[in-house]
Formats: sequence, structure tokens, C-alpha cells
Amino acid sequence: MEQKDNLSELIINLKQLKTKELNILCDEIRHFLVDYVSKTGGHLASNLGVVELTVAIHRVFDFPEDKIVFDVGHQAYVHKILTGRMDQFDTLRKYGGLSGFPKRSESIYDSFDTGHSSTSVSAALGMARARDLSGEKNNIIALFGDGALTGGEIFEALNDAGHKKTPLVLILNDNAMSISKNVGAMSKHLRNLRMNRFYFKSKRKLSNALDRTYVGKFVKGYIEKIKRSVRIRILPTTMFDELGFKYIGPVDGHNVESLITCLEYAKEQRKPVLIHVRTIKGNGYLPAEKNPSSFHGVGAFDAHTGKVISGSVSYSSKFGETLCEIAEYNEKVVGITCAMPDGTGMSSFAHKFKERFFDVGIAEQHGVTFAAGMAASGFVPVIALYSTFLQRAYDQVLHDVCLQNLHVVFPIDRAGIVGADGETHQGVYDISFLNSMPNMTLLSPSSFASLNAMLSYAINVHDGPIAIRYPRGNAQAEELNRTFEINNTYTRHSGSDITIFATGRMVLKAEEVYKNLTQAGISCEVVEITTLIPLNKTDIISSAKKTNCVVTIEDNIESGGMGEHIADILLSNGVKCDFKVFAFPSVPIVHGTVEQIDKHYGLDSENITNEIMKMIDNKRN
Repeated sequence: MEQKDNLSELIINLKQLKTKELNILCDEIRHFLVDYVSKTGGHLASNLGVVELTVAIHRVFDFPEDKIVFDVGHQAYVHKILTGRMDQFDTLRKYGGLSGFPKRSESIYDSFDTGHSSTSVSAALGMARARDLSGEKNNIIALFGDGALTGGEIFEALNDAGHKKTPLVLILNDNAMSISKNVGAMSKHLRNLRMNRFYFKSKRKLSNALDRTYVGKFVKGYIEKIKRSVRIRILPTTMFDELGFKYIGPVDGHNVESLITCLEYAKEQRKPVLIHVRTIKGNGYLPAEKNPSSFHGVGAFDAHTGKVISGSVSYSSKFGETLCEIAEYNEKVVGITCAMPDGTGMSSFAHKFKERFFDVGIAEQHGVTFAAGMAASGFVPVIALYSTFLQRAYDQVLHDVCLQNLHVVFPIDRAGIVGADGETHQGVYDISFLNSMPNMTLLSPSSFASLNAMLSYAINVHDGPIAIRYPRGNAQAEELNRTFEINNTYTRHSGSDITIFATGRMVLKAEEVYKNLTQAGISCEVVEITTLIPLNKTDIISSAKKTNCVVTIEDNIESGGMGEHIADILLSNGVKCDFKVFAFPSVPIVHGTVEQIDKHYGLDSENITNEIMKMIDNKRN
């Protein structure tokens, strides 16, 4: 409690703290982060890496008048601590608690909701142009990592911002990739000189003195031209210089004093400025420093030892195992990921088949068209993406894969509800947007065994674009004694009072409802839909006519989902029956555990059972 009170006092006095006290504040924040994230889980390594940087930003700029946009946003925990949300940190990523990402509805200090990469500069530029149109003078800052530079959108925004000379401050948090190579002793010396705080102070004083007279302004302009000419000849220019930015860096991202000096200088410039900051991911916590990938998005762990509480086998890991087995005998299989080999379960494939594995960075649009090119050349590309990130390549899936009917395999990980990551990561839209695409086939397993069978079919038998959506974690229904066949449905239980059509994770939910209804004396038919696109019209119509009462359960939004399409099939074929869809509404889906979210939207087995009981009562009356 004493540590927390000390941290609170330091935050209150942030603008007046001396360098030594600022370093103490950074240490206190690190201890706080490790302590709380070890209990709640979350993005630890990325936040430990930006402690000094975020403290310096808050020291120099005035929020919420000034605005900061975080790229992705998983590194905004320190920002949340410094903006009055420290006392809520035990609710981080929990149902009804703090979001793990910036959220405008949560605080006036969060200026833009984020969750995907490479978007920050576009949003910040939009804010800066709006500020200029409104005649305001506040500062707009965008903070993005080097990984964001593997996405195309950020380059579109950089090109626009630099060309129009819109004043804004961009901060590149470089914790892995070298952006610009420093060449020679002179280069190193001049870069080090420019990072000295006395350089900026002296430059500022000289500039102010020269601005007082006409001759001084002329001399200042002449000096700038000479300096620019010498620099071009001696120093290698960066990409950012060429795009029209005032480039500052690289700066030590863990030196508060240097960071404050550079930020103060950038704040005074009424032009686009880019500060290149070098940081260490996981800095200050040895387990996270040694293994930043494991502590990027981490579950609960022992704060003293860094030992992560191990999870169980997941769909992701099972996908990875099966892919490796198939690739052993099918040499045409290539694996593609968009900076997510660990998260998607492709690490083993990357290790075993180095020449057939391609990590294209955070560039889903490029990744999908790259896969299309490989498919057009006779290979079978398997591009594993989270459902939420597949959205980023909608046009490429449609235009470059589906319209050409190319054999690209899309394993869609984290389909449906993902839980604590919240609304920007919930994978509840893929059934809907893939339903609109020609030549697409979409499969949905309810167990590891069915995932294995579907993946084997998708790679070795199918011809054309095909996707397999599966949930985060390991929720499995009991596996039937069956052989997977495309477009088949599987009757898990026969009944006469009502038909439940369910798919994927929701098959397990349907089984729970079946037990409840059976105990209540209701004869329930449970039909598992394994092929979502195209649906098996014959089987669906047959079961619906048998019971004249139909319910569908899916972990997708209702609009454009399985239930809507089944309703259309029945209506188009003149099948009259009582009908109800259980799916998520088209609203931002809250964060929490999967069970809490299901209950929040009425998709828990208890509510579904009660609603079906009402339907049966109406039917009998």
C-alpha cells in the first residue's frame, strides 16, 4: 500500500519532478505493472519497454488538450496509470473493468480507440488537419512501434503528412528492427552531438537571437542551407527525411532526460517531426527481457520467478501439429504468417520447413495477395490469421483469391469470442463477410479431431479458396464416430419437438441445452453444421420440416451469419416453422471471459434453454 501511495504522489507531481525523481517514478511504475499484470494477464513486455518514454511524453505535453494516438494500443498501460486509472488496474481486461487498449468511452485522455497495427499516423494526421481547420494550437502525437512499419497504411499516412507539412509529432518506438544504419565515425559523432540536451538549448537560443532582426533571419536561412547541404554530403539521410519529416534520433528510450529534451524540441517545431526512440522490450524485468515474445501477451504468472501458469493444448497448437504432418508428404504446402508465428501455432512449421515458411510482417493485405501469387504458381499456401486480422485483407481475399478461384487455405484462428482483448479483437464477423464471396468454402470444427480432418481435406483435396474457422482455447464437443465429408451435416441427437443447428464452439453449448431440454421432457434434435459456406439445404430443410421449430446457435454476429442464411433457405423453400437465432448483435462486443460475454448477450445455455421452453410452450398451445 505504501508503494502505491508513493506512486500516486509522484504522478500528481509529475510536472515538477527532477530527473532523479522521474527515474524513481519509472521504477515504481515497473514494479506496479509486474505486480498487477501477473494477476490479470495482459501485454507486459511492450509496456515495460515504454515506461520512460510515456513518462517523458506526459511531462512535456498537456493532456487531454494535447492528443496522443497509440498504434495497436497494447502499450498504453503506463498512459492509463498516469491518467487517473491506477486504482482500477485490478480490473484490467476483466468484465466491466479497464480495457487492455485505449478506449474513448473509458477516459477523456484516450483520444482514439485502437487495437490493430499501422493505423496511428492516419488517425493522428486526421486530428491534426481537423485542429488546423478549427484554428486550434494543440499538439497531436502518434506513438508506433517498428513492427507497424511492416504495414502499408502507415506509409500512405507518412507520405501524406510529410508532403503537406502538417505539424504533428510522430514517435517511433524501435525495440527490434534497425531503421537507419549509421555509417562512419563522423556520423556517429554528429548523431551523439545532436542528442545532447545542450545542442537543442544552444540551437534554440541562437535561433531566437537571429529571429530578432532582418539580417539575422537572412543569416539563419543561409546557415540552414549550408547545414542541409553538408549533412546530405556527410550523413546518410533517412527515409523520414526524404518523406519531409524533421528526423531526430536515434534516442535512448530509457533515458528520461534525453527524451524530455527531444520532445520539448519537437513540441516547438510547427512542422512534422519524427523522433526515433530505441527501447528494450520488457526492460527492467529480467524474465520479460529474456523472452519478450512470451511476455508480449501473457496470462497470469508468478511475479517473483516469471514462471507463466501453463495453459492447456489449444486449437492453434493442434493446427500447427497437423500442418507439419501434412507438409511432410505434401511438398507443395507453404506456410505464411503476418508476424504471428507463435500465436497461430506456426512456429513448429517455421522451424521444420524454413524454406517453405514466410513471415511477411504485419501486412495482411500483402500476405493474402502474396499467397494468391503462390497459388497461381502451383503451390498450396496456408495463411493462418486471427479472425480480427483477416478483416484487414477483405478486398484481397475477394479480389485476388476468390474471383480467380485460387487454392488458398485460410486457417482462421480466434474465430468468435476471444475474451479479454475486447471489441477490437472479437472474431465475430468472418462468417458474415466471407458469405458474400464467390467460390469461398468455410468449414467449422467442434473438436481437434474434426479440425485435423478439415485441414487435411482443405490442403490435399479441395480446389479453390477455403477457410477453417476455430476458436481460441480448447472448447471441444464430444467427437462423433464419423468421417469428414464436405457439405455434410451431422445429426448428433434425433428429436421431434425442436431442431438446434449449431456450429463450431457452439456445438458444445447445444449439447448442454440438449441435456436441459431432455430433462424437461422435450425431444430435441441437434444438428452440427460443419460446412458453413455453402450450407447443405437438403439436410436443413429436412430437419426443419420434421420438428417445425428451429433454433440456430453461432459465435458470429446475427447479420449475415449462419442463422440468417438458414432462415433464408427455409423461407425460400416455403418451410413454415417457429424460428429463432442465437448470435451476437452488431454492436462492439465487451471484454471479459468467454462465459461472461456469452451470458451478457444471452448466449449462455441457461438463457437459450429458457427461450426454447417458451417457444415449445407457444407451439403446443
